[in-house]
Amino acid sequence: MKLEGVELRRVAMPLVAPFRTSFGTETTRDVLLVRVVTGAAEGWGECVAMADPRYSPEYAEAAADVLRRYLVPALAAAPRLDAYAVAPALEQFKGHRMAKAALETAVLDAELRAEGRSFARELGAVRDRVPCGVSVGIMGSVPELLDAVGGYLDAGYVRIKLKIEPGWDVEPVRAVRERFGDDVLLQVDANTAYTLADARHLARLDPFGLLLIEQPLDEEDVLGHAELAKQIRTPVCLDESITSARTAAAALTLGACAIVNVKPGRVGGYLEARRIHDLCAAHGVPVWCGGMLETGLGRAANVALAALPGFTLPGDTSASDRYFATDLTAPFVLENGHLPVPAGPGLGVEPLAEVLEAVTTATQWLPLQREFPPARATSAAPAATEEHDPVLPL
Repeated sequence: MKLEGVELRRVAMPLVAPFRTSFGTETTRDVLLVRVVTGAAEGWGECVAMADPRYSPEYAEAAADVLRRYLVPALAAAPRLDAYAVAPALEQFKGHRMAKAALETAVLDAELRAEGRSFARELGAVRDRVPCGVSVGIMGSVPELLDAVGGYLDAGYVRIKLKIEPGWDVEPVRAVRERFGDDVLLQVDANTAYTLADARHLARLDPFGLLLIEQPLDEEDVLGHAELAKQIRTPVCLDESITSARTAAAALTLGACAIVNVKPGRVGGYLEARRIHDLCAAHGVPVWCGGMLETGLGRAANVALAALPGFTLPGDTSASDRYFATDLTAPFVLENGHLPVPAGPGLGVEPLAEVLEAVTTATQWLPLQREFPPARATSAAPAATEEHDPVLPL
């Protein structure tokens, strides 16, 4: 397979409303997109790193830099090109899982488009639609929160997740339970905002029958989570702490969590995400697909992943209008609390050219022109003929 080049593209996606968590507030999503062009097809990947290193050590500018200087050249030097060869080719570089995930996703998308196969089929999906939850940020007041939750329930979301932090935890949860009742599937997400010393306080959430409490402690405090799990009844779910199938296995062995949030970008890609799914399924541990305010490109891949059999809890795979007035792709629309799984080749969605042009802030084309031996039989697709954007600083 012939790798012609890689495009790095930055886009600015205004959010329909500010999204506040324990680590900050976002009003515009600064997204790094990766487009891989081969002789058979082209593919897209979305890097979920945020503008600042607050959720994780990665951030968009650094992801663009490591892709340009290290990851893309390493992929060009690899002896073969297919999605399963990407991780080994990039293994020499420590960390940068979100950047690696974007590149692997783009290669996988191109490969599957050339073969006429879908992401869902490749990953092992068993459903053609997935139930959707919604993540509700920290609000300025409880009445504002109740209005927001009511709107999402009216829209059909089947599960509500509340972002929490010290000073915004027990009372908001109590208010939501009192207003909407015990039948609403409800969980909370702390994004590492607490310490083990807060265990007694976090136990005050137990009477509300939550599905889980997500990542209450620091991402490196796996032992602390194991101890917290002994002190509270609410199931502990890990997010930031899970960076690979290996770390997931260690967390489960230590009893640090009873549920796992799988975010493909955080763990290095959809192939590693599937390994985590398989591990958890083998041990009877439920998983669900987390979200990173993805555009329709990343959302399409997440929905395909969430259709695997072990994803038994609704994920953060919300509809496009939860975050964006206009998505990069045709919008994902909630239907009876579910989103359809794209069935077309690759991701099954394409960026809308006019929208993409309007939100693009910078592009850089990295030409490679390297020949690879075929990795496996493929059905030929027309070579990409789109004229590439001029090089701009990233």
